[in-house]
Amino acid sequence: MKEILKELEARRAKARLGGGKSRIQAQHEKGKLTARERLEVLLDEDSFEEFDMFVAHRCIDFGMEEKKFPGDGVITGWGTIDARLVYVFSQDFTVLGGSLSETHAKKICKVMDMAMQNGAPIIGLNDSGGARIQEGVASLAGYAEVFKRNILASGVVPQISVIMGPCAGGAVYSPAITDFIYMVRNTSYMFVTGPDVVKTVTNEIVTAETLGGAKTHTSKSSIADGAFDNDIEALNQIRRFFSFLPLSNREKPPVVKSFDKADRIETSLDTLIPDNASTPYDMLELILKIADERDFFEVQSEFAKNIIIGFLRLDGHSVGVVANQPLVLAGCLDIDSSRKAARFIRFCDAFDIPILTLVDVPGFLPGVTQEHGGVIKHGAKLLFAYGEATVPKVTVITRKAYGGAYDVMSSKHLRGDFNYAWPTAEIAVMGAKGAVEIIYRSERNDSAKIDDLTQSYEDRFANPFIAAENGFIDEIIMPRSTRKRVLRAFKSLRGKKLTNPWKKHDNIPL
Repeated sequence: MKEILKELEARRAKARLGGGKSRIQAQHEKGKLTARERLEVLLDEDSFEEFDMFVAHRCIDFGMEEKKFPGDGVITGWGTIDARLVYVFSQDFTVLGGSLSETHAKKICKVMDMAMQNGAPIIGLNDSGGARIQEGVASLAGYAEVFKRNILASGVVPQISVIMGPCAGGAVYSPAITDFIYMVRNTSYMFVTGPDVVKTVTNEIVTAETLGGAKTHTSKSSIADGAFDNDIEALNQIRRFFSFLPLSNREKPPVVKSFDKADRIETSLDTLIPDNASTPYDMLELILKIADERDFFEVQSEFAKNIIIGFLRLDGHSVGVVANQPLVLAGCLDIDSSRKAARFIRFCDAFDIPILTLVDVPGFLPGVTQEHGGVIKHGAKLLFAYGEATVPKVTVITRKAYGGAYDVMSSKHLRGDFNYAWPTAEIAVMGAKGAVEIIYRSERNDSAKIDDLTQSYEDRFANPFIAAENGFIDEIIMPRSTRKRVLRAFKSLRGKKLTNPWKKHDNIPL
């Protein structure tokens, strides 16, 4: 017995060392934590239960029988974050560059299967050089098995990917299927083909950072939802982010004790909207002032800045927020903002997270680039997402809601539950000047008359009253009472039951 226990401890010590002390040191010199250190930061203290510590690959080609490491380059298991169950895998770059083998993939698949079975989220910490070339098609099969489980888990349990090193080739598609992707600046990158292949095929010279670094994927491609300065910050922020999410599609999001008054009045909001309708303001100020204790977790803050998405709490309850940002493109909707918001809405709907929509939108961004880029289809994604969502939906129009964009932004016509407007709201087909120039085309050359007609149009339509008269707006509320009214609305909707017609699945315009 003593000998067995001694051998067991020796094997565990070897597994904990991963690729060895020199490779661990190299990892630290890059400013990166090891796979095990990352799990220690991410999970509650002493909560991690490991699976398959002693699993090793079975490859005998290319001298691989001499290169075996217990665990085979990935640490898998389960633990808790704030005492809530979560399944995890953490790739170990010190072991054969974290490359994915057949057994490496089986370990990941095992925790994914258990996450699905037990209704708990999956968090993957990616740090891998890609498929293990020595294993050939077996490693590719391993990737496909992981992809299959990502697909089946989509909309069932939340899936979060944290890219903490290289992620290239086939390795990028598993994170791409997950719900959220976060990266670490200067140490992580994602691309299908690396700089060398790009140079060979297209003759373009580009660095790994420019091709697929955190800045590229947060601001240009929209692949990543956010980036952090180092491993510790990233993992601590993931812990915070996790607190807004339910464990599965069969559970409600967690409720956190709030020390903020439910009926708090915010008088400063009465002056948020400038007197000049063309003057921008920061919608983020409204979000922070209505949230519990100004607690807001923004998603994709560096991409399509004309729309804001993220999570806040109202009376301790998690709520998804979609808000036009007048500071950027006057809050216009375009291709990128439509895609960004649509995917977020569908996530919230899949996991029973109520949606708050804050509207100040003059319309869709005009231009050849937008039309040729398919703004019709991309705008339809946002329309579709709001229309199919069955979760509680509360909308507040702060200022402009013009044209088709009024319809798209969670209007009453798309099954909005509570639709409020501030007294400053302007709900119309289009802006006054444009409307007058169309209606009174023959008077275009008479500037004085056009000015009079524009003023008349504004007096008639640049207000929330016509929409309210038609029942499209439930109530015109004072800005100062927004938190109180929105919070009460969501509270009344906690028992909401709404089902869509039976279908195998929808056919959203992708």
